[in-house]
Amino acid sequence: MMADTVAASNNSSASNLLPEKDEDGNYASGGFKSEDGKLSCGYSSFRGKRANMEDFFDVKITKIDGTTVCLFGIFDGHGGSRAAEFLKNHLFDGLVNHPEFLTNTRLAISQIYQQIDKDFLESQKDNFRDDGSTASTAVLVGNHLYVANVGDSRTVISNAGEAIPLSEDHKPNRSDERERIEKAGGVVIWAGTWRVCGVLAMSRAFGNRMLKQFVVAEPDIQDQVINEDSELLVLASDGLWDVVPNEDAVALATTEEDPIAAARKLTDTAYTRGSADNITCIVVKFHHEQAEAIHP
Repeated sequence: MMADTVAASNNSSASNLLPEKDEDGNYASGGFKSEDGKLSCGYSSFRGKRANMEDFFDVKITKIDGTTVCLFGIFDGHGGSRAAEFLKNHLFDGLVNHPEFLTNTRLAISQIYQQIDKDFLESQKDNFRDDGSTASTAVLVGNHLYVANVGDSRTVISNAGEAIPLSEDHKPNRSDERERIEKAGGVVIWAGTWRVCGVLAMSRAFGNRMLKQFVVAEPDIQDQVINEDSELLVLASDGLWDVVPNEDAVALATTEEDPIAAARKLTDTAYTRGSADNITCIVVKFHHEQAEAIHP
């Protein structure tokens, strides 16, 4: 497969992106518009009230064998930032290089998610730390959208004004997740919140070697065709979703024509509403009229 890529992520930029950071690197925002006019994207990432920044994000646009592919990802680390940074550096590269990425995208996503988890654990085998990370990713292949999720970051789409979650948070007290964990020999215990073995407040994650038997990196995947009803996507870490409901996120993002401004508004709103976590979000807006004007 032949690919030409434009990318944006923590600590990187490209010629058609507009990154901005504060002096200590604790706030970053920027975005871009695709060459064909079909979508624009804005991102905003803020350390917030946490002492350390453990959120990472990645945005890529590429052409593979003539097909336009857009990839958006939120990676929320816990117990450290290494797992989230590893995902930012490796997940999308692994995905677009999968031999069946274009022909069987769901299979490619599932296999690469789990392979990258193994690769991260291998890279940390001599390390006494036990980092973990969520991943919520949206991959647009032509006009077909695939949303994959591990953990409690989340992706929401606005279709004809309705906020529709495209992922369901992996919480230990979810009945199917509790059953899976218990079948594997684990327990779900209340310790301030529901936790796997009394430790981790999510039931799926990358990393977390000590809990790997129970805390898997197998993604849930939803897919749909983007059409004229598809207005925008919001991907975000739980620093946003803890205090901003799905409907509010879509309503707030809709008030700003510029997706960069929309992403900033969302992170600012979450902080104002009392989020105590790192806050990172990506807003993707679909422009059907502009695309028709460019390609009648």
